[in-house]
Amino acid sequence: MEPNSKRREEYRAKHSSLNLHHNRALAADKSSYKPGNMFARFIGLIALVAVCFGVAWAAHMYFTIHSAVDGRNGGGLATSAKITNRQPISVLILGVDQGIEGRHDRGNSDTLILATANPQKNTATMTSIPRDTLADIKGDPGDKYFMFRVNSAYEIGGSKSSVKTVSSLLNVPINYYVEVNMKALRSLVNAVGGVDVNVPFDFSYDWCDFHKGKQHLNGRHAVAYVRMRKEDPRGDYGRQLRQRQVIEAIAHKAMSVNTISNYRKLVDIFNKYVKTNLTFNDMLSLALNYRGCMSNLNSGFLQGHDAWIDGASIQVASTKELQKTSNKIRKNLNLPVETLDNEETRQNELNDQNNHVKWDDPNAFTTYQIYEQNADKPAGGSNSGYGENSSSSTSSSSSSSSSSSSSTWKFHW
Repeated sequence: MEPNSKRREEYRAKHSSLNLHHNRALAADKSSYKPGNMFARFIGLIALVAVCFGVAWAAHMYFTIHSAVDGRNGGGLATSAKITNRQPISVLILGVDQGIEGRHDRGNSDTLILATANPQKNTATMTSIPRDTLADIKGDPGDKYFMFRVNSAYEIGGSKSSVKTVSSLLNVPINYYVEVNMKALRSLVNAVGGVDVNVPFDFSYDWCDFHKGKQHLNGRHAVAYVRMRKEDPRGDYGRQLRQRQVIEAIAHKAMSVNTISNYRKLVDIFNKYVKTNLTFNDMLSLALNYRGCMSNLNSGFLQGHDAWIDGASIQVASTKELQKTSNKIRKNLNLPVETLDNEETRQNELNDQNNHVKWDDPNAFTTYQIYEQNADKPAGGSNSGYGENSSSSTSSSSSSSSSSSSSTWKFHW
């Protein structure tokens, strides 16, 4: 017998008591299958499957919303540098009244709210700008609306014109805009399961009843709640307060876990009714990194003074009020305070000097005049300052606009 064969036989004889077999070495002993172990393995398998389904569902939700948001708003994908670096930002929120009450034109911005968020300080501001505020409208090539209601900027040039006008009015940079068709409000509130607001007083509007105190609103009631103005003792300022209440409540609900199950509804509404220059990645970063700002929100409005200009009711903000509002917003953007020097402050100064307007007088101004651009004389060359035919400018604004010459500016409402 060969030496190697002899050694193998001796090894087998020596270790035969171990009774080793290939299959048994790889298989577990049947005695190890205890009921407790079986149950633990089953639970682990279920958990693994659930996690896989959850990840797949979350990924589907992410890409669905991503596609809807960026497809709707130009296809931008990258996160903005400001948001990536967690810098303070400003957003102009525009509530557009197109489609409301039978309108089919572009419409005006029924709601204007300038919001800022500073993640370094964890502070936010939300400033309502009355739609009738007198402003130098930007983006009008013919200067038809040189000094006009601020909400008309949207009719002139959409969100772009509104951003430029508000930015100039308050001397603050505006980084982003969110334009919401007011027709979306009802569906949006329903999609987040309704909102809770603190109703300031009892009133009824559009077949909806509201009672002072905390009240849960569905979509139909929310639309009525933010649109009522005439019964509010504070007029449009009261309505602005209610608008901010609903917007803030929607923002909180939209970021809550309970609303994720309704993401398809939110995507459909967003895709149909919302326009913005924020990308999906921007919004995701805002939700993750700017969330703390909502815990310290300073909410307010630009206070105007009632005035009658050429038979139309206008809100004129004093230079002091404009400066105070500008300071508050600039501070939250980490910008130094600057003295306002724009067309609105120039008009105020000329009226202070020539017409002796009294800003502390609670009565509406009747002598406030609009002065020509780059000149210290009333627009149109008349003492009233409102066009060639002051008494009939309201009814003939469209016809007079087409016949205006380059040397004579016409004021239209």
